[in-house]
Amino acid sequence: MSGAAAGAVAATAWALQEPIDQKLFGFRYSDPELLAKPFKAPLAVGWGMHVANGAVFGAVYSVVAAQVPAPGPLKGAAAGMAEHLATWPLTRFVPRVNLYGNRRAFWQAVWRHLLFGVLLGTLEERLSESYAEPKLPA
Repeated sequence: MSGAAAGAVAATAWALQEPIDQKLFGFRYSDPELLAKPFKAPLAVGWGMHVANGAVFGAVYSVVAAQVPAPGPLKGAAAGMAEHLATWPLTRFVPRVNLYGNRRAFWQAVWRHLLFGVLLGTLEERLSESYAEPKLPA
């Protein structure tokens, strides 16, 4: 449960900061827009899909992260980058969007996945600690 909540919050933060990174990287693309486009759906649908994807990723992350002995932000950043590097080649097949081969878009996505991952790892770690069984004094 804590992973899904952390993932949803991290995905929301990612999408909210997109206008800033679009200016910084000089390339305009939005993940919620990309998700909505194939369905010819409004942007709100893309937002919902983006947040839901973050929640699912966060839920899976929390199961795996519990087995890895490292700080949450580091585990989250590694998970975010692993997802980015694994899925980036698929951008070649996104119709009417020129992401694959675009260095600005690639580095913009690196930033977004690092932001998402660090937030995910930090939030999930804190939430899972707050839900943990209290330790009894010895």
